[in-house]
Amino acid sequence: MVFNMDRLGSMAVFVKAVDLGSFAAAASALGVSGPMVGKHIRFLEERLGVRLLNRTTRRQSLTDFGRAYYERCRVVLAEADAADALAADQLGEPRGRLRVTMPEHFGRRCVVPVLLQLARRYPALELDLSLGDRLVDLVEEGFDLAIRTGGLADRAGLIARRVARQRMVVCAAPGYLAAHGAPTDLDDLARHEGIIYRRSARIPQWLFPRDGRPAVEVLPRHRIQLDDLETIADLAVAGMGLAWLPSWLIREQLASGALVTVLPDQPEYLYDVHTLWVQTPHLPLKVRAAVDALAAALPGYMGPRCDPGGDPGGEG
Repeated sequence: MVFNMDRLGSMAVFVKAVDLGSFAAAASALGVSGPMVGKHIRFLEERLGVRLLNRTTRRQSLTDFGRAYYERCRVVLAEADAADALAADQLGEPRGRLRVTMPEHFGRRCVVPVLLQLARRYPALELDLSLGDRLVDLVEEGFDLAIRTGGLADRAGLIARRVARQRMVVCAAPGYLAAHGAPTDLDDLARHEGIIYRRSARIPQWLFPRDGRPAVEVLPRHRIQLDDLETIADLAVAGMGLAWLPSWLIREQLASGALVTVLPDQPEYLYDVHTLWVQTPHLPLKVRAAVDALAAALPGYMGPRCDPGGDPGGEG
């Protein structure tokens, strides 16, 4: 990305340098040199006649004026992007770079195929996709859209739309069930060996819905904990125990018979899948097209009972 030495371009460089904490990080993100970032900052300071940043060899910090100017620059740049989006909408099709962050496994298996199909339909649309389980700040890291599964934490300044619900199923290999017997009810799960998903220091319970009441929480005994869902599926196929996994992840194993559903009459817990974007007066057409495409296609990956629901344009 190349910026001319103009006020709007220099504002964009200044905001990026503040967001990322250093000239070097801003230079890397923008595809320019470190000295060029410095030139943009000096251009603004000379034009304004006021220092924006206090800089030492080790760190930089905003001056009081710089902090106020930074906030105004973010507003100006957001309005400029909205104005550009209006022009793109007039052309009648999504275009430009679409930056999306998503969970790694769910993104690779379910989201990326949908977005690739969208890119095939609209040749002027560019995709910049990030797959990982880290929760990012959409504003600071410059993402247009986030895909998140499960409950939503702080949503200040964000709009959310539920686009699908993923079914969680208990499964096991036929060989494991032949050796240990099949559970007959939820209480029976306690005598079986589970392969448990662990994220950070927390071990999530297996959840089973009840009409009008909080979900039942179950955690089988376990010797094996992993933070990778695909490996849990592999170990379940190998007969190491029961696993509680999203149906989209084990679709092929269930179809081939390598895994079978345990407690098939037990209602399956549904985890919501949301798209999130920064609240803006004008939603760019590229974001709207991506959200609509995901809402239309993702339920097909989740199973026939998992319609997306929700208001197509409002907060979820």
